Amino acid sequence: MHPVHKTALPILLLLGAGAHAAPLTDATLPARQADVDTIVREISPQRIHAYVEKLVSFGTRHTMSDTASDTRGIGAARRWIKAELERCGAGKLDVQFQSHVHPVANRITRPTEIVNVVATLPGTQPASKDRYYVVSGHYDSRVTDVMNATADAPGANDDASGTAAVIEMACVMSRHKFDASLVFMTVAAEEQGLYGSGDYAAKAKAAGMNIAGMLNNDIIGSSHDENGKLDNAEVRLFAEGVPPVKETTPALRTLLQTGGENDSITRQLARHVKETGERYVPNFKVNIIYRRDRYLRGGDHGPFLDAGYAAVRFTEPHEDFNHQHQDLRTENGRKIGDLVEYVDPEYVAQVARVNAASLASLALAPAAPQDVKVKTANLDNGTDLVWKPNAEPDLAGYRIVWRDTTAPLWQGSKFVGNVTTYRVDLSKDNLLFGVQAVDKDGNVSPATYPFPAR
Repeated sequence: MHPVHKTALPILLLLGAGAHAAPLTDATLPARQADVDTIVREISPQRIHAYVEKLVSFGTRHTMSDTASDTRGIGAARRWIKAELERCGAGKLDVQFQSHVHPVANRITRPTEIVNVVATLPGTQPASKDRYYVVSGHYDSRVTDVMNATADAPGANDDASGTAAVIEMACVMSRHKFDASLVFMTVAAEEQGLYGSGDYAAKAKAAGMNIAGMLNNDIIGSSHDENGKLDNAEVRLFAEGVPPVKETTPALRTLLQTGGENDSITRQLARHVKETGERYVPNFKVNIIYRRDRYLRGGDHGPFLDAGYAAVRFTEPHEDFNHQHQDLRTENGRKIGDLVEYVDPEYVAQVARVNAASLASLALAPAAPQDVKVKTANLDNGTDLVWKPNAEPDLAGYRIVWRDTTAPLWQGSKFVGNVTTYRVDLSKDNLLFGVQAVDKDGNVSPATYPFPAR
């Protein structure tokens, strides 16, 4: 551990209502939460398998498929998803259709209603309830011809797996309470151009909605690579760094000038997800990939990134392209197509557990500190940090984290109490720093990167 300023003192705080007094220290943060452990245990691969099978049973869920039938097409699928969320939410989830009519486009031959199914679990803390965390999967499907709206398109892995994970998380987590609000969303028209998620993100941005993080689950169902090799102990987490904007903003220019290209809000979210997921789901690795997405591909986190929100994508470690975007057929004795038999519900459940633990931790923790600055007026070998105070009533204080400029994850930390300025006896020139907010239960926010101030 690096040395820190000698005036830092341990602070005693209550861990949860009715709990015994215990110190929040570097060794105990983030504190493990019993509710999060319960949520992780309650995620059921059996229910996930049943959800995937039900979604596949609609034959096709193509965006332009039948909307009138009760048994086939995207209309029947979305009505079933809404009914299932209402059933399992037991009045705690606010479940709504969110829709728009999309005009003719490259992959839309007629004006088409695009319908998202959105289930919101309102936060219970007034100071936090307007902060939202979104988790999504897309429920539409396709075959080889993206315009073919009538052929069977089971879409078991792409993306009934992600949709099933979202439904399972919503059902389990609706039985618990969180400070911030959670949005469990299944979107349509991903295959036609990210139109469902694009509409939601654009409307959220226009309304000034505070989406502090978005987790996209797309193709999370297979635990085998294309050669049949088992790999069920890891998942990829795609996290964009510097956004590909046409014009560099002053904030982005400062980020680059200070070596913070790996400290965007999305990379900070990814670090938090990796740390939390691996803490609560043992022997399962979250591999952060420093890219927005795979080559030639895109996902529903993209519109959220374009709107300026922190957003990441979960995807299985090895994709078998014989089981994606394929007409159903048999070649040389091998089945081709996105069939339910190629989905491993135990693996989907593991990815869902990482999602659920991360969402719960984020929604229980305070917001990431705002307006974090590093003072640069003096030439010295220390680091003076300042930030605005958080508004949450259960705030305990703040935690300073740091790492080498070449390191991907935080290497050192110091809980400094409920202050808004602190000096660390480590060089701002040699390390990267962040500031996290901590509540009285030991929940820790993602880090905020400090910008220089004279």
